[in-house]
Amino acid sequence: MPVLTFDVLPENDGISVYNFLRAKCGVSYRLIKKLKRVPMGITANGQHIRTIDPLSGGDVVALNIPEDENPTMPVELPIEIIYEDEHIAVINKPFGMPVHPAREHVSDTLANAFSAHIMANGEPNAAFRVINRLDRDTSGLVLTAKNSHAASLLHGHTDKVYYALCQGTLTGSGTIDAPIRVMEGHGIQREVGEGGVRSVTHWRSLKNISLTAPNGNRYDLTLLEIHLETGRTHQIRVHFTYLGMPLAGDDMYGGSRDLIGRQALHCGQLDFTHPMTGEKMHFSIPLPPDMAELCG
Repeated sequence: MPVLTFDVLPENDGISVYNFLRAKCGVSYRLIKKLKRVPMGITANGQHIRTIDPLSGGDVVALNIPEDENPTMPVELPIEIIYEDEHIAVINKPFGMPVHPAREHVSDTLANAFSAHIMANGEPNAAFRVINRLDRDTSGLVLTAKNSHAASLLHGHTDKVYYALCQGTLTGSGTIDAPIRVMEGHGIQREVGEGGVRSVTHWRSLKNISLTAPNGNRYDLTLLEIHLETGRTHQIRVHFTYLGMPLAGDDMYGGSRDLIGRQALHCGQLDFTHPMTGEKMHFSIPLPPDMAELCG
């Protein structure tokens, strides 16, 4: 059973357990409610305590978080762990690997691989709490939380930098502010259109490239650095298709696979504040080989 501990500072003397956990520690109402039903779910100095009880400066409050009831099925698959501690992990997801199990992908996902990884390290199996989900064929950095408290503190508080190769020539920088909606008659595919949700993408051109594909077709490409102000499904892919410059390899949205066999999109940088220590965390990884080869 994972245990989280919090020290009560002298200036918080007399604060109730509930107010301390919510206001000072950022513990969600949902988790507090769950722990109230767990024997010894919340303790102070090793003794059970109610959420209405007052705390004293110097007390140590512990949350004994129960193990997940429906953990992910562990499957040994090769994955690259960039960083890991008892609360979080940062993983370099390869393209072609789904993040979560679904109807057609039950045992070949990042969640399956990470469950096997933590169990091999002697940790209990758990739900896969991914903070930034990537499409199956998008590569790059994925942040996951090992407990619900860390997850609640991280959601919506990460900064990501994506790198993409679009078909066409862009120079300088710009912003795409165009609403995205589900394409009529489709469950997954999106498009820019009236009635969609406001979506904002900031881009900067890094390099212009001209290449000839093995079949003789000639392509102009642009390597882009991309920052998302909003995070909609397929946002980057849809926005550059809207400009008439789909991502190379993205045949769902009009890109050609003459040069690369998947959408040329990679999450290369990730910044966030550690949910427990408050430390500023920064991670950066290079382009994967298939994209790097096209960039020369």
